[in-house]
Amino acid sequence: MLLSLLLFSGFAGITVFIGGVLAHVFNHHVKESPIKYDIIYTLMSFGAGIILSALALVLVPKGLEELSLFPLIISFLSGAICFYALDSYLVKKGGQTATLMAMLMDFVPESIALGAVFAIEPSTATLLAVFIGLQNLPEAFNSYRDLVISGFSTKKTLVIFFFLSFLGIIGALTGHFVLSQYPNLTAILMVFSSGGILYLLIQDIIPNSQLKNKRATSLGAIVGFLVGMIGEKLI
Repeated sequence: MLLSLLLFSGFAGITVFIGGVLAHVFNHHVKESPIKYDIIYTLMSFGAGIILSALALVLVPKGLEELSLFPLIISFLSGAICFYALDSYLVKKGGQTATLMAMLMDFVPESIALGAVFAIEPSTATLLAVFIGLQNLPEAFNSYRDLVISGFSTKKTLVIFFFLSFLGIIGALTGHFVLSQYPNLTAILMVFSSGGILYLLIQDIIPNSQLKNKRATSLGAIVGFLVGMIGEKLI
């Protein structure tokens, strides 16, 4: 049982590193061209759609299911306010980390949920692990680009992504052994993350995923959200 949890959560996490490696290969081995930028911005839009699907189909529903109105409001607003303050600080420092923060804010709570669900519904947990892994690929791809633009070296960025990939295992073990007995606490974490993710989507990620005079790239968000819908339907 524990080995299976480690394998599934490890798969969900390793796609963070894989997404970074793919972004590195794409940036350095694909020639500069309009098509290259169409692909980049379509993937950014696709990632925004997947993040939005995680918020709408996984994180918020869990909060609505477990929390009463007042804790729900406080958790959601707290997440938005905290990440407004953090984003403001990072903008002053000149960084572009919104996509990375949003990725972590759905990756970590979902990994915790994976661990909590695993003991009760292994088949559901398996599908959730696949869903999380598929989410992380485009999000990590876009996050790599943001960090490199912010001034991080290729090596440093990939090292960061390598260690971040283990957050899936840490989150799943925490959910399985610690938070599975406290569904309200897990729900608060998810709703807090939802508030922060929604702020980041509206303020940074969606505006930056639009390519001037190109409307078709925005369809990536529709496909990304559809992937989330399919994953939720299968789960």
